[in-house]
Amino acid sequence: MSWATSEVVTVLTFLLPGFVGAAVFYALTSHPRPGEFDRVVQALVFTTVAQAMAWAAQWIVSLRWPGYEWPAGLELSVATASAVSMALLAAYVANHDTTHRLLRYIGATRETSYPSEWYSAFAEYPDCYIVLHLRGNRRLYGWPEEWPSRAQEGHFRIAEAEWLGDGQQGDMTETVVVLVPAAEVEMVQFLRVPSLANVEG
Repeated sequence: MSWATSEVVTVLTFLLPGFVGAAVFYALTSHPRPGEFDRVVQALVFTTVAQAMAWAAQWIVSLRWPGYEWPAGLELSVATASAVSMALLAAYVANHDTTHRLLRYIGATRETSYPSEWYSAFAEYPDCYIVLHLRGNRRLYGWPEEWPSRAQEGHFRIAEAEWLGDGQQGDMTETVVVLVPAAEVEMVQFLRVPSLANVEG
């Protein structure tokens, strides 16, 4: 095949750690995957740092054991492992708002590292019961075991579910969990305490 030249294979092999690192990062976060050009740029960033770490490891080994020759493929393996380690660290930082929290503290930004306000709200209030305000003036109270990362995709998984108000939709006594399509939700209300006193009526 015309594309399978030695130069192309060399470039792809060089960028492999970066592509693996970027794939790990997006698998562990809710950030939307970028376009092809941005993916290549991110792969270059991951690859540059990973290759530098692999070179540093090789340099340390050469100091300890002068004349030691790395087996074929070991440098690529070390670079890939380095890229995966960086991706795990980057995913942790992104999922816990670590960098942006510090930047907000010093007044450099008001942004978060979360992909949306929707995601940010659920990340900042993980110990709250919620009330889902659904289409048709229905309200469902319960404990969110799972929730979608985006407002119009996926389902809420609600435990201890109860309908609020006069429009009861059925007895929830024997219900274990309720799955609610996110597209049906018009508003989400977070409650600091598991009490219905302030939301019933």
